[in-house]
Parts: sequence; C-alpha cells; structure tokens
Amino acid sequence: MSSGSEADSERLCVPPITRGGRADGGRVRRRVSLLTDDGVRIEAAYEPRAARTGLSDGRVGAGGEGIAEEAAIVLAHGFTGSLHRPAVQRAARAFAQHAAVITFSFRGHGRSGGRSTVGDREVLDLAAAVRWARSLGHARVATVGFSMGGSVVIRHAALYRPGGADGEPWEHEGRGEYEGRGEYEGRGERAEAHADAVVAVSAPARWYYRGTAPMRRVHWVISGRMGRLVGRYGLRTRIHHKDWDPVPLSPVEAVPLIAPTPFLVVHGDRDPYFPLDHPRSLADAAPDDVILWIEPGLGHAENAAEPGLLHRIGDWLATAGRQPTS
Repeated sequence: MSSGSEADSERLCVPPITRGGRADGGRVRRRVSLLTDDGVRIEAAYEPRAARTGLSDGRVGAGGEGIAEEAAIVLAHGFTGSLHRPAVQRAARAFAQHAAVITFSFRGHGRSGGRSTVGDREVLDLAAAVRWARSLGHARVATVGFSMGGSVVIRHAALYRPGGADGEPWEHEGRGEYEGRGEYEGRGERAEAHADAVVAVSAPARWYYRGTAPMRRVHWVISGRMGRLVGRYGLRTRIHHKDWDPVPLSPVEAVPLIAPTPFLVVHGDRDPYFPLDHPRSLADAAPDDVILWIEPGLGHAENAAEPGLLHRIGDWLATAGRQPTS
C-alpha cells in the first residue's frame, strides 16, 4: 500500500526520490523527482507554510482544503547552488513563514540530472516546479530567483504567460524557444506553469558580462574544458560543453514581456558580481510598474541575504498578485 504522498506522486507521474516525507507537527515535507519538458529529472522539495492551520492529519492539499487560498513560493537558486545548500535552506525557512515553499536543484546541480546551461534551459526546470506547486492545489504561485536563478525567473515570466495554451511558453518574434509536453503526460489535465508574482535578486540584466573579476572567473569556469572540470569536481556543478544556440532572450529583453505580473527587483549596492546598472536597466525596461529595492550593504544572492531581507521578500511574494492572473 502506498503512502499518501507516494500515491499523489504516482498520480502526477512524478516518481519520488524519497519514500513519503518528514512529518513535523502536522506539516509534511516532501521530496520528489520532476520530469522537465525536455526529459531531465529535477529533484525538488515541498514545505508547507510554517504557521498554517488545518490539515492536522498531514495531508497536502487533499481536496484543495487550506491550499487554494495560500500562496506557494518557488525558489530558484544561483549558479553552483542546490536545494541542499545552507543558504538556500535558510532562505526557504524564511519564506516558509509567509507561504508554502518549493525548492529544487537546477539541472547539473545537486542530485538533479542533466548539465547546466547557465540560465538557458533552466527555464524548463522552473516551469516543472511551478506546475508541481499548482498540481498540489495552490492557486497562486510566485517565483523568486537569485543571481542565475534571477535571470531564469525573469525569462520564465516572459515565456510562460497566464491563461495560455496549458501554460505553453510564449513564442518571441516567431521563435519558439522550447517545445515538448512530457511532464504530466497521462494525467488528463496539465497544470499551468506561469508565475503570479516574480522577484529577481542579484540578477544580471544582460549576457556575457565580464566587467568584474568574479564574473571573469565564472566565464573561465563555464567556457573551457579545464574550467568545467573545476566546476564539476570543485563546485559540484556539471556544466554543458555546448555554446548557446540560439542565444536565449536576455533578461533585459524579457522584462517588457512580464507585465501585468507583479515584478520586484532586489539588488545590493555591494554586489561584487553585477554593479547597479544591472538592476536599474531591468527596472527601466519594464513598461508598467516595477518595484526596485537597492539594499545598502547587500552583497550577492542567497549567500548574502540576511533574514530581515528574506522576510520582506517573503511577505511581498505572499501578497503580490493576490488575484491569480490566469
């Protein structure tokens, strides 16, 4: 006999990595393996909101009770991160005070399959995680991304439009960036993959930026055989050897396509990777209202984010886009 979480995973055609989940005071934490539209297995974890009441038997979203009115936050980590990294877990714990949280490891990171494309096909990984959140019954799903994850949540919001054909990505200038429908094949209904609110933290505005020493080191890691070996064995990140073809839509090009989805840009004035012209370029590119937080003393991405900032972001994510955009 399958446990409740195993049965749900089988119904979704999402094989679990671990059997069931950990229960904590009526809350259920689950880990599963998601299948992206291009066939890559992605590890993901779900944690209900910490202060949520009801569902005392530990069920997650059974019948939709206590779930549909509650937001879920999908957290997209930075390059060389994973759902196991302490900084990602710290951010997830903070966000769980405001909403249910899904963390996952991008392809090539952690225990996920595939190889990192450094922000290109990672959009498919995020789409799989957002669909999982909706399949659990969450009517509102927000995304927050750090650094590389920030560029991914921006492009994801531009490519996956609310109310589209089963959440299929929007085609930019006649070019369909991604194709495929394999994730929940056989389920009879395909959850949409769009986000209802988006936060980009420490995100680049444009590709191929080498204006700082840390970014020059990143490009050394991703662009050559020796660097990729360092990435694999030193940074535990498996990087794809092929160049982008075609070059994906840049974050600053994607920003105008996000509206009317609520959009928040967060950046530190001491970010050693991307100077302040990056967040300002992102904010300037938005045709409608966009919120820009320039954080004094903040460094780069999830490793630098303090609890106070994480809670402010979590509160914004849990309340922005209160009405689903589908």
